[in-house]
This record gives sequence, C-alpha cells and structure tokens, in this order.
Amino acid sequence: MPENVQVLHARWIIPVEPAGAVLDDHAVVIAGTRITALLPGAKARHEHPDADHVELPQHALIPGLVNAHTHAAMSLFRGLADDVPLERWLEDHVWPAERRFVDREFVREGTRLAAAEFLRGGTTCFNDMYFFPDEAAAAAAAAGIRAVVGMLVIGFPSAWAATPQEYLANGQRVHDAFRDHPLIRTAFAPHSAYAVEESTLTRIAMLAEELDVPIQMHVHETAAEVAESLARHGLRPLARLQRLGLVNERLLAVHMTQLDDGEIELVARAGVSVVHCPESNMKLAAGFCPVAKLATAGANIALGTDGAASNNDLDMLAELRTTALLAKAVAGDPCAAPAADVLRMATLNGAKALRLEHEIGSLEPGKQADVVAVDLGDVRSQPVYTPLAQLVYTGHRDQITDVWVAGRRVVENRRLTSLDEAELVKSAQRWRARIQGGGRSD
Repeated sequence: MPENVQVLHARWIIPVEPAGAVLDDHAVVIAGTRITALLPGAKARHEHPDADHVELPQHALIPGLVNAHTHAAMSLFRGLADDVPLERWLEDHVWPAERRFVDREFVREGTRLAAAEFLRGGTTCFNDMYFFPDEAAAAAAAAGIRAVVGMLVIGFPSAWAATPQEYLANGQRVHDAFRDHPLIRTAFAPHSAYAVEESTLTRIAMLAEELDVPIQMHVHETAAEVAESLARHGLRPLARLQRLGLVNERLLAVHMTQLDDGEIELVARAGVSVVHCPESNMKLAAGFCPVAKLATAGANIALGTDGAASNNDLDMLAELRTTALLAKAVAGDPCAAPAADVLRMATLNGAKALRLEHEIGSLEPGKQADVVAVDLGDVRSQPVYTPLAQLVYTGHRDQITDVWVAGRRVVENRRLTSLDEAELVKSAQRWRARIQGGGRSD
C-alpha cells in the first residue's frame, strides 16, 4: 500500500540545517512519517500532483521545537507557589504537595494537560523528569507527541519507589516496555548530586552505558547548591560528577547558572549538553547561565521550560526570545545569541542532547516529519524583513496554526486533533479543587 504523501507549501521554510538558511516559496514533502524532499513550490506541485497539498501562504515552517527539560505532570501545580525562593518553593510547597497528591492518575492527567500545551505551542518532543514515567510515556504516546521520559532517581521514598534500587529497577522496566516505541525514548534522571547517593550515581553511569541512554540531572542550579557541596564534600557539584564518571557526552546538565571559566571549558571538552531554562531560573532568582561563554567554548546548548510550577508556562517560543535577550544582557554584547543560534538551541541542539539528532531537530530529507507552521502574517509580525529573526523576536505561540509529529497532523488550524481541550480543562479544575481543598474533590 503506497504511503500517504503530504506537501506543505509555505512562504518560508527555516530548516535550521544548513545554519541560518531560509527558503522562499518552498514546500516540505512528507511520505508517511518522514520528510522526503524540500522543493520549490511549483516543482513540488508538478512532481506530486495527487498528494495532499496544504497551503500556508504567509507562514514559516520550522522543525518541531524540542523542550529539553520539563516536569510535565507538574502542570497541575501551576501557580501553587509563586514568588518564593527555590529552597522554600521545594521544601515548603512542592515536595509536601507531591507526597500528598502525586499518584498514577495525577501524572497521567498532568502529562495530558502539558502535552496539549506543548503541541499548541509547537513543541513536538519533550524531555521529562518525574514520578511514574510509564504513565507519562503512555499519555504522550496517546497524544501523539514525542517524549524522552526520565527514569527518575531521588534520595527519598515516594509513591513511585522506596529505595534507590527500586527506583532503578522500576526505571529499567519502563525502558524495556517502550524500547521499540516510535515516539518514546528513555533517559536516566537522577534528580541532582545533592539528592542522590554517590554509589547510586556511579551505578547510573554504568547502566547508561549498557542501555545506551542519556543522563539528565539538575547541576549547579543555585549558588546555595554549590556552597553546600563545597562545605560537605570539598568539591563543587560538577567536580564530584566528573570524579564519578558522569561528565561526558551522555550528560544533560540542567540549569548550570553557577559556572567558572574552567567548568565551561570542561563541559565543552567533555561533550556535555547544557540545558538552559531562562524563564524558570529568573522566576526563582537562581542565577544566569553564561550562554555566550558556553557558545564560544563550543558547548552544546539546548533549551527547556522547566515545569509549569516554576515558569509558569511551557511556551518554547517565549523561551527563544528570553534566551536571546538575556544572553545579550549577561554578556554585555548585543551580538551574543543571534536568532539563528537560538532557534538551533530549541531544535537541533535539543535533539543532539537527547541523542536524536539523526531523527529530528531540522527539516531534512530522511528525518522524521516533525514540522511547525507559524503564521507571520499577523499585524504583530509585520513587516517581515528577516523571517528567522522575526520568529525569535516577535513570535507568539498563538501564531502557531498547524503541527505535525511523525507526519501526523496533531494541530490543525489551531485545534488539537489528538486531545480534547474541554475535557482537559475540566480535569485540571477537578485537581485544583482537590489540591486546594486539601484532598477533597468536587
């Protein structure tokens, strides 16, 4: 049976690779789940007369955005604790709420809510770190979004696991269950160097090699974390991780707001991917990731939103603009983090961090058809001199009209095709009533 062929005609195509390229009046040809060609629009019509032709005359097509760090189910904690420092946010609000409310249903419904927000905002792949990753994976797969789910390890008992050994065993069962799934991958997810024992971190380094998966963890998130590590161990967290064998190309070091020049060189030399979460870091006053210095050193920089409980949204287009502006301010250089580089952070660099760069992250023949259409005909984007820069500096997620994941149109004319938005709103409201009421539901 022949594969379904779709031809997406757009005013511009921004493929990300080659870097900075913008194709005028071109089309993306999709057969089944993969991109087969990028062609001038007229040529695509001639070569594929019987295909399903989608007209996007004032749009830019970009690769699906890769959100390289999330806690998706925490969407149900959005707004639960605002305007407090990170330590109080975690210890006085988030961790107590998690102990009381997080179960399989919470993760399933919270991930579905996040998936809807991701897709409406052009995110086609997210990297998650949370309890019950099997539920998150199942919810993502049903929604038609790509996900890397974290095999979580944290140094206290939870509803998901009681001991480090049980965390690892449960995680590996999730890895085995989704090993061959077309949309789901796994990564080890030790919470942080301060919340996981060294013996467990060493075990994770070995298992990651055996299973050939990445490792994501919070690293150098705050000055307090670094000071505590020096006081307890005589080493900064990154140095401890290096001693334990975790500082290599598998590591996604999330946040990294506290780096000296030697650490920047180490990260770049070792092939570590830094996941920058600018809006969450600013909201919690955690510090500023030295993006310009990392880029100059050659480090792979990806972008994430963090969870909706600390951001408070999952809007990757907003993170693009914030990343570009914040990097310039921190570096004191208006040339830092140019638009093309920032878009690459949110697409191909994120894919590379997740070891998926051969499948997603750019619009190239042979890659998975994860495509986002952004309407630049809106009054807020006019006039358009440079579409790539316009996307980064004026783009809003409500300008995203259509999204494809593996060739499936999951957003069509701003409407989700794989999820019921009205039902998700009702579910979120039920959880709000339960959490606000101390456990009672409507």
